[in-house]
Amino acid sequence: MPVKNRFAELQAEITEWRRDLHENPEILFDTHRTSAIVAEKLKAFGCDEVVEGIGRTGVVGVIKGKANGSGKVIGLRADMDALPIHEQTGLDYASKTDGAMHACGHDGHTAMLLGAAKYLSETRNFDGTVVVIFQPAEEGGGGGKEMCDDGMMERWGIQEVYGMHNWPGHPTGSFAIRPGAFFAATDIFEVELEGKGGHAAKPHETVDSTVMAAQVVLALQTIAARNADPVDQVVVSVTSFETSSKAFNVIPQRVTLRGTVRTMSNEMRDLAETRINEICTGISATMGGTAKVDYTRNYPVMVNTPEQTEFAAEVAKSISGQCDDAPLVMGGEDFAFMLEERPGAYILVGNGDTAAVHHPEYNFNDEAIPAGCSWWAEIVEKRMPAA
Repeated sequence: MPVKNRFAELQAEITEWRRDLHENPEILFDTHRTSAIVAEKLKAFGCDEVVEGIGRTGVVGVIKGKANGSGKVIGLRADMDALPIHEQTGLDYASKTDGAMHACGHDGHTAMLLGAAKYLSETRNFDGTVVVIFQPAEEGGGGGKEMCDDGMMERWGIQEVYGMHNWPGHPTGSFAIRPGAFFAATDIFEVELEGKGGHAAKPHETVDSTVMAAQVVLALQTIAARNADPVDQVVVSVTSFETSSKAFNVIPQRVTLRGTVRTMSNEMRDLAETRINEICTGISATMGGTAKVDYTRNYPVMVNTPEQTEFAAEVAKSISGQCDDAPLVMGGEDFAFMLEERPGAYILVGNGDTAAVHHPEYNFNDEAIPAGCSWWAEIVEKRMPAA
C-alpha cells in the first residue's frame, strides 16, 4: 500500500490527536501535558527508546529499521508550543486556556510527526535509525538551541535533520522549499536615550529626548535605504516608543525605543548591529544626550543545505506531484539552530485558504495531514532504503 494511502486511513485518528492538542495549548517550555502525551504515544507505538526532558521539556523517540547496515541516522523535528493569543475561531475544540492558542499550527506539526512515528514503528521498512524530535519553545524561546545544547545530535548520532511548517494561502497538501538562506535571523534591540527633562514651554532649557528619539527612528531607516546593498535583505523596525513622562506639558528625561532586525546573512547582521549603535550614539551626542544600546542576537538565519533540499523536494514531488520554489521568509525559525549543527532541509506544506499564522482566527487544516505525514515517512524510507 502506498504510504499516502496508509495515512489517509490514519487521518481520522491523527486528527483527534491534533484537536486535543489544539484544545489544550501550552506556551514556550511549559509543554508538560503535550510532552507527556507525545512520550506516552511513542512508547505505545513501540519506539526503541523514548527520552523526555531534552531541552527542558523536549521529547525524543528512536525507531530502528529492519536493518542497520547503512549506519545512517536521520532526525525529524516538530515543534509543540502555542502562542500567547486569545483564540477567536469559535471551533468546538477551541482553546480552553484564556490567552493561549495554537495559532501557528504546531498542534498539526506534532500530530503529523506522531502519525509518521506510528507508521515507521509499524513498518520499519528502512535501513538505519530515525530519531523523532518534539521540540518546545519555538515561538521565541529557542527550544531548538536548548535541545542541541543538551547534546541531542551527538547522543543519538544524528547525521541529517528535516523539519516542516504549514503554509496558509497555498493549496492544501502542496509543498514549497528553497535551498540556502530561507528564514531570517531575528534580532532585537532596546535603546535608552537620555536627555534633560523640563517644562515643555521652555524647550531651550532642556535636551529634548523625544526629538532625539524621533531623529533616531528616522535615521535607522537609512540602514536599509543607504547602508545595505540593494540586493541584500534587511528589515529594521522600531516597534515601541516609550517616554518617561505621560504629561502634556513635560519634556521627558528619557525615551526607550524597542524593535527588531531581520537579515539573511551574517554580514548584513553585523552591519545592522554596527549601524544601530553608531546612529544612536551619534545622534544623541550631537543633540547633547546619551544613548545606551542593548542589541540581542536571537535566532540565526535558517539555511537549507543544497543536497538535502534537492532530496526533500523530490520526496515532495513524489507525494503531491510538484514542489514549488518557496519565497524568502523574513520571519524567524529556530530550526535554524539544528541546521547549524547538521545538514538538512525545512519544507512548507500548504494549509489552504485559511487565516494567516499568528492570527486569532487561524486553524491548522486537517486535510494536510496525509501529505505531511507521508513526506516525513518517505524522507526516511527513501533516504535509508531497505535492501
